[in-house]
Amino acid sequence: MQVHPNAKINIGLNITEKRPDGYHTIETIFYPIGLCDILDVEQSNTCSDYSFSSSGIEIDGEPENNLIIRVFKLLKNTYNIPPVDISLVKQIPFGAGLGGGSADAAFMLKALNDLFGLNIDVPELERIASYIGADCPFFIQNKPVFATGIGNEFSETDVTLKDYFLVLVKPDIHVSTPEAYSLVVPQKPVYSLKESVKLPIEQWKDVIKNDFEISVFAKYPEIADIKAKLYDAGAIYASMSGSGSSVYGIFKKEPNEFPEFENCFITGGFLV
Repeated sequence: MQVHPNAKINIGLNITEKRPDGYHTIETIFYPIGLCDILDVEQSNTCSDYSFSSSGIEIDGEPENNLIIRVFKLLKNTYNIPPVDISLVKQIPFGAGLGGGSADAAFMLKALNDLFGLNIDVPELERIASYIGADCPFFIQNKPVFATGIGNEFSETDVTLKDYFLVLVKPDIHVSTPEAYSLVVPQKPVYSLKESVKLPIEQWKDVIKNDFEISVFAKYPEIADIKAKLYDAGAIYASMSGSGSSVYGIFKKEPNEFPEFENCFITGGFLV
């Protein structure tokens, strides 16, 4: 079975408070985009537990620490799952604020459910996914949501970027999520994100913010420069996604040209 775990972007990201448990309360909109990994999962006739191979972007660390393998082991503790062969073509950059690892885990969970007829319903899939990561449950239904809590409480949103063109730029910079949170100052947002996204996209620039940008841009001005260049190229809205380091620009139509970003990962396409 082949599935295509997709990335997400954040539309707005308000860090509203630091909780007693050390986590932060946030407000954001998760929006799925077309940049995908390729995940193959098949019942194995050769291994006794699982085999794992990967290509594309190099994956650091041991396979057993990969979120995909954590999902397999987690499900196998409860369900009768036979050995599997797993292969991954990694195309979503790491350390980019795009949720690639969480997407891989969620799609692995859905693939195992379908492949072996486990009949796990959506709420239970989301509950299991929450053990893997805060934003992992988002990828179960994989549709735009307004997210609160630590990014794990979802409500519906009508926001759509259908037929707009997205340009995504990821510099050769890794911003660790713990580092980003350590530098941010929680605050109540000036504008309601739920209300702001109802405005024409051309007005988002003035009211929809990513609170990580202040500290991340101060430390990595190259990321701030990417955002500025996207606006110069005609983007009607541009923002860093998550805690970085990727930056996206939303265009009314496919741009004829946009600045060269040296040593950057660049992709683009129309949104659905």
